[in-house]
Amino acid sequence: MSGTTTSRPRRLGHLLRRELAPLLDELAQEQGLGLITITVIDVSPDLRNAKVLYTVLGNGDRDRVAGALSRAGGHLRHELARILALRRMPELRFQYDESVERGARLSRLIDQLGSGEEES
Repeated sequence: MSGTTTSRPRRLGHLLRRELAPLLDELAQEQGLGLITITVIDVSPDLRNAKVLYTVLGNGDRDRVAGALSRAGGHLRHELARILALRRMPELRFQYDESVERGARLSRLIDQLGSGEEES
């Protein structure tokens, strides 16, 4: 039974990601926010909340994108509920995913260490 309870949030997260991505593309184009990419959607076990982790590429500034997502959250949730016809639509909470930046920073540090060793 525990496999079922963990697979439902995961399946819903994949479904939300698939349907939310084009809505975010449209929002980004309308408001000139750059490219918003969903890295993961983590749905709570009770299916009431969904944490949407995202990154921004291009001319999107993090604070501006965060504000736009916060303002559009209700509309996006309504659109998803209409598209997916769910009995209960999870509350969407948007959070910038810093892991991509941390990974890039770590990769640069490793490259610098590697190039420093080659010069010695």
